[in-house]
Amino acid sequence: MNIGEVAERSGLPAKTIRYYEDIGLIRPDRRDNGYRSFAETHLHKLAFIGRARALGFTIDECRTLLALYEDEGRSSAEVKHLAQDHLARIDAKIAELQDMRATLSHLVRACAGDNRPDCPILKGLANP
Repeated sequence: MNIGEVAERSGLPAKTIRYYEDIGLIRPDRRDNGYRSFAETHLHKLAFIGRARALGFTIDECRTLLALYEDEGRSSAEVKHLAQDHLARIDAKIAELQDMRATLSHLVRACAGDNRPDCPILKGLANP
């Protein structure tokens, strides 16, 4: 497969696929003319990486997950630990976003939104 076809089938932009090649996540074969040649295994790895990235895993975590996926002697405990760490970061981010939302919601409710210059939103941003 050429990069256009693998991009279409994997759902990843060609630019992203080239980037993944540049950083060593995938290593497509090269034809005599220098063009990339992707096999089904490359497509599978790209789809795997795409799903992991959609779940918010970092590039380094994707590299680790891919290595674990390819290691038939791995323990599922390693994979679970990595996923649990990531889940904890997601939970922390959700809590942070909920706090942000609550604060902003309070400020918006406090603001009359009229023609007067008094603005609780600006006061709230100016005073921690």
